[in-house]
Amino acid sequence: MKNDLRELRLAAGLSQRELAQALGVSRQTINSIETARYDPSLPLAIAIARHFHRTVEEIFHVD
Repeated sequence: MKNDLRELRLAAGLSQRELAQALGVSRQTINSIETARYDPSLPLAIAIARHFHRTVEEIFHVD
């Protein structure tokens, strides 16, 4: 699943570590999501969307 997490994070001026801390996950989790090696659980996807004031569908794309 593709996503826009990296672009959103950089636009917000956040490091992977800062975003991870805000979401209660590890920096490695954020890295794995950004590189499409890991698809987040539904609760984490919702938390990411809420953090960026977007819908899950605006961030995560099924191709």
